[in-house]
Amino acid sequence: MTNFARCSLLPSLILFGLVVSHDAPATEPQPPEGFRAIFNGKDLGGWYGLNPHGVEKLTGEKKAANLQKQRDEFAQYWTVENGELVNDGRGPYATTEEEFGDIELLIEYKTVAGADSGIYLRGTPQVQIWDWNQVFNPDRPTRKPHLGSGGLFNNTPGKPGRDPLVLADRPFGEWNQFRIRQIGDRTWVWLNDKLVVDDAVMENYWDRDQPLPARGPIMLQTHGGEIRWRNLFVRELTSD
Repeated sequence: MTNFARCSLLPSLILFGLVVSHDAPATEPQPPEGFRAIFNGKDLGGWYGLNPHGVEKLTGEKKAANLQKQRDEFAQYWTVENGELVNDGRGPYATTEEEFGDIELLIEYKTVAGADSGIYLRGTPQVQIWDWNQVFNPDRPTRKPHLGSGGLFNNTPGKPGRDPLVLADRPFGEWNQFRIRQIGDRTWVWLNDKLVVDDAVMENYWDRDQPLPARGPIMLQTHGGEIRWRNLFVRELTSD
């Protein structure tokens, strides 16, 4: 771990722990000092629908039509309940209208058995969320949900960060808390206060010969089952 990551870990975690309760409703997001909310807890303002995999190979009018269709369908699949951003596992991904560069992201989620989700950084997959109760399947040796969530699943198998350093997921029905730091193409991930990715290069899924884009949206993947999100806070990092 770099000195920058080590020195700033404890204060941020303490701040976040003081402000956010794992059990209390998040109807009024209250970001820690230095952070701001990117989900207002009331409506879908600032977000739209996009599954980038569905348009990756489209061009021209077909691509434009598909992008508009996903925007139009967004509110059919995503709702706000008690300050939580909720999806049942279908539809386009929740995508920020705003784009981000170097950031620290705090976010809580709760999901169900069989679900498969993740957080795209700069529009690139992804910090993985698994159903960690799944048994290892030798027919799919590169998929290791039993190791837990938080790894950079779209990194090349065997590369640093691909699998989490420790299993840190909480049981179903409980809220999980991510703290993610992205600086350039390097990523740190803490899940429930445990370091699961330590200064690993996040590969550019769209073109592995290139680094991550300098900026891009945050995207919340939906796949396979209900997932709920709350307390989405970000602070943008500078060279200082």
